[in-house]
Amino acid sequence: MENQPLFTNDAIVFGLLMIALGFVFYTEAKTSGFWAKFYRIVPALLMCYLIPAVFNSLGLVSDELSQTYYVASRYFLPASLVLLTLSIDLKAIFNLGWKALIMFFTGTAGIVIGGPIAILLISSFSPETVGGAGFDATWRGLATLAGSWIGGGANQAAMLEIYQYNQELYGGMVLVDIVVANIWMAIILLGIGKRKKIDNWLKADNTAIDELQDKVQTFSDKITRNPKLVDHMMIIAIAFGAVGIAHFGSEHISTFLNSNFESVSDPKSPLSSFGSGFFWLITIATTIGVLLSFTKAKNYEGAGASKIGSVFIYILVATIGMKMDLGKIFENPGLLLIGLVWMAIHAGLLILVAKLIKAPYFFLAVGSQANVGGAASAPVVAAAFHPSLATVGALLAVFGYVVGTYGALLCAELMKIAAAG
Repeated sequence: MENQPLFTNDAIVFGLLMIALGFVFYTEAKTSGFWAKFYRIVPALLMCYLIPAVFNSLGLVSDELSQTYYVASRYFLPASLVLLTLSIDLKAIFNLGWKALIMFFTGTAGIVIGGPIAILLISSFSPETVGGAGFDATWRGLATLAGSWIGGGANQAAMLEIYQYNQELYGGMVLVDIVVANIWMAIILLGIGKRKKIDNWLKADNTAIDELQDKVQTFSDKITRNPKLVDHMMIIAIAFGAVGIAHFGSEHISTFLNSNFESVSDPKSPLSSFGSGFFWLITIATTIGVLLSFTKAKNYEGAGASKIGSVFIYILVATIGMKMDLGKIFENPGLLLIGLVWMAIHAGLLILVAKLIKAPYFFLAVGSQANVGGAASAPVVAAAFHPSLATVGALLAVFGYVVGTYGALLCAELMKIAAAG
C-alpha cells in the first residue's frame, strides 16, 4: 500500500485514541493556568475530534485500514443511545415544540437549494469545475453528496445507484463530503462553547430546553447513589443487551424488507433507506431506550448510566475525527469550493430562520447535524449541550433517513437543470 500508516494494529490505534481522550479530559479539568484559558475558547469536544484528525493527517493511523469507526458506530453508538435515553422524559421532549422540526426542515431545504445555487455560482467563473458529460457529469457526483447530507450513508449509496456516477471519480466526491462536513461540524462544536452569546444574538427562548435539562438533573440528583460493581454490570448488561437485540432486529427487518419489497431492495427507489441495517439499528436502540425509561431501569441513571453513555459517545467522536485528513483539504480546490459554498448556503439559511423564529442554537446545531451528519453525529452534538438531549438528535437523525432520499432526488434534479443552464 502506498501510504502505509505507522500503526495498523487496531489495538494500538484504539489505545492512541483513548490516550488522546484522556489527555483532553485531564487538561480540561484544570481550573487555572494555560489549559483553563485554552478551553474557554476551544471546546473539549472539538479537541476530542481534532487530535485524532492530526493522527490521521500525520500518517500515524489510517481510517481506511482501521475498524475503530465501524465498531464505535455499530456497538458504542447504539449502547450510548440506550443509556442516554434511560432517564429521558418523553413528554418534556415533545414540549420542545415545533421549532426543532422547523430547524430540521430548514437544514434539509438548505441542502436541497444549496447544491444548484453553488453550481450556478461556480459555473459563472469556472464552468469546467461543474462540467463533465454523461456519467462523468459533476452534478451526478454531487447528487451523492446531497444523499449523504440529507440522511447519511444509505442515502448516499442510493444516489450513486440512481445516477450512476463514474466510480473512478467517486473518490473525489467522498473526499469533499468528508472534508466539508467535518469542517462544518468543527464550526458547530466551536459554537457550542459560545452558545449563550449566540442565543442572546438570536433572542432565543431556551425555556423548554432548560426545563428538560433541569427535570433530568433533578431526577438524577434524587436517585444518585454510590454505585457498586453490580450497578455497573447491570448498566453494561442493559446497554449491550439492547445493542444485541437491535442488531438482531435490524438484521432480520432489513433482510425481510429487501427480500419481499422491490421498492426497498431497489437501490434507485426512494424507499431504499428502509433496507439499511444501520437505519433499523439506530431506530431499535433508541426505541428500547425510550421504552426502558418507563420502567425501573431508569433508576440506573443514579448509578451513572448517562456518564457511561457519554464515554461511548466520546469514543465515537474520536473515531469520527480520525476520518479527517487535514492534508487533503486543498487537494481538489474546485470541487471543494462547490462543497464549501453549498454548506455556507445551508448554514446561512439556518441562521436566517433561527433569527426569524428566535430558535435556540441547540435547534440550529442539531437540525443541521441530523441532516449533514446523520445518526452518527447528531446525538454527539446534542449530547454536547447536555447528555439528556442526545435522544433529540437521534430522533431527528432517524427522521433524516426517512426524508433523505426524497430530498436528495429533488436536489439532484435541480442540479441537473443548473448544470445544463
